[in-house]
Amino acid sequence: MLDVKLLRNDIDHVYSILKKRHFFLDINLINQLEKKRKNIQIKIEKLQIKRNQISKILSKKNINNIFEFKKKVININQKILKNKILFNNIKKNINNIYTSIPNLPLDDVPIGKNSKENKEIKKWGIKNKYNFPIRDHVELGYLNQGIDLEAGVNLSGSKFFVLKGLIAYLYRILIQFMLNIHIINHHYTEIYVPYIVDKRALYGTGQLPKFSKDLLHIKNFKNSDICEKFLIPTAEVPLTNLVYNKIIQEKQLPIKFVAHSPCFRSEVGSYGKDNKGLIRTHQFDKVELVQLVKPKNSIIALEQITNHAEKILQLLELPYRKVLLCTGDMSFASSKTYDLEVWFPSKNKYYEISSCSNMWDFQSRRIKARYKRIKDKKNVFIHTLNGSGLAIGRTLAAIMENYQLKNGNIKIPKILRKYMNGLKYIK
Repeated sequence: MLDVKLLRNDIDHVYSILKKRHFFLDINLINQLEKKRKNIQIKIEKLQIKRNQISKILSKKNINNIFEFKKKVININQKILKNKILFNNIKKNINNIYTSIPNLPLDDVPIGKNSKENKEIKKWGIKNKYNFPIRDHVELGYLNQGIDLEAGVNLSGSKFFVLKGLIAYLYRILIQFMLNIHIINHHYTEIYVPYIVDKRALYGTGQLPKFSKDLLHIKNFKNSDICEKFLIPTAEVPLTNLVYNKIIQEKQLPIKFVAHSPCFRSEVGSYGKDNKGLIRTHQFDKVELVQLVKPKNSIIALEQITNHAEKILQLLELPYRKVLLCTGDMSFASSKTYDLEVWFPSKNKYYEISSCSNMWDFQSRRIKARYKRIKDKKNVFIHTLNGSGLAIGRTLAAIMENYQLKNGNIKIPKILRKYMNGLKYIK
């Protein structure tokens, strides 16, 4: 959520920045509502002052017309109550508008409408040249009896999958490998998180209320009340909310969390040949990185967290590119985002495998996460960052395609062989 003071005092400036995101504030509506809110607030304060004056009179002894004064107090209380109801309704309407406003992009974010206007920062790695017909990861999975899409459909419906044998083994090893690198080399603290969260947590990270349709809902009936919860779309949600309504000491920052979790998404409109197999599914695994930092360090922290995700791709020797997202392609809560896209030879294109974002103080305002500054003891909103380090299914698929052999076997990347008891091939 943006700073309410900024919205009230410099809304024209906010409007001009949000235009870059192709988001247009209804300034007239906001100004009207804010004016009504302020007028009613003043009215309530005047009524409270008048009530206090009468109460002082009533506190004296031997007052004439005591019943008249009491009648006035009752009348004032009724007016205060009526105005408070109006005030709360207007405040709720204003809050609904404010919580629907996306984050402000940083100055160096390229202006654009969609992914076609993203800016390529760099390419890394050498693409293999094949002297045989290239198979995609689904065909390779069938050849090696490791991917069973039909079983996933039979168990749960479309966009689910089952892995078997050495393919399932490699999938599990990838999780362990990524966690080890981030914990040992990059000094993150491993966290195990719940896979089910409530509305408050999703509001805090910005998935709600805007992206309700993208989430998988769970409804429990307890004592005749519906208690609605959600399967997590990413471990970013519980990790970031670990500091919900907390004041952290400055010396504790930066805080760096890493977690492996399954992720659950509705993936509406994701059907098509480019999204088959492990590319886009309702359930997938991801190793997630979250950093909580002081405001002055968040720009550097974004480069760091992106480099940590890149290191996994480099160790696996997978060709990829780093892309700076334009204003029209960024997520709702992000102020700046890098995407890492890994090479898929069967598609002759790059696919996103990691998204690393600086959320500035957008999330921390929603979850009331602050730190106590040493120099003046002032409570200041922290900056939050997150990144995929990496998505497991897409990493597995990229390995299968980039390391495929003519006979359909798959080479194991050298860095992973020690995790797999020296195994060199899946065959």
